[in-house]
Amino acid sequence: MLAPVRTGANTHDHLRDPNQFPDGRPAKSTSIGIKNAEGEYIAALCLNLDVSVLSPLRHTLTNLVATDAAQPGVVEDLRSRTSRELRELIERAAGGSPRSLSREAKRDLVRRLRDEGYFESRDAAQVIADLLGVSRATVYNYAK
Repeated sequence: MLAPVRTGANTHDHLRDPNQFPDGRPAKSTSIGIKNAEGEYIAALCLNLDVSVLSPLRHTLTNLVATDAAQPGVVEDLRSRTSRELRELIERAAGGSPRSLSREAKRDLVRRLRDEGYFESRDAAQVIADLLGVSRATVYNYAK
């Protein structure tokens, strides 16, 4: 930075310029001219940041914020599932009274609800337990 400053050809600071270390690692360089009392450049403060150590972080952040490359086969519904939806689904699956289902049918239904993501809803296990006429602990055991 000092050579161009001495000739008067370059009198502005260089911030975050792309650069490279002798061994090939990428770097960002910042050079700031230091002036004396008369306003003449007399020195430069030069900082070089090794950005190669940031590459894994950049890759992770890029993947984190990417929204265009959805996982194949993954379809997600971001709306909240309500207790009403859960009740309707259970009653429809039971073909009548959910309490009249056999133990095995209740277990299969609970596992299906788990697989479809209904346990992510608040109080879902209690709603399911009430509809099936079992305890919440039994619902969690069926879900295993």
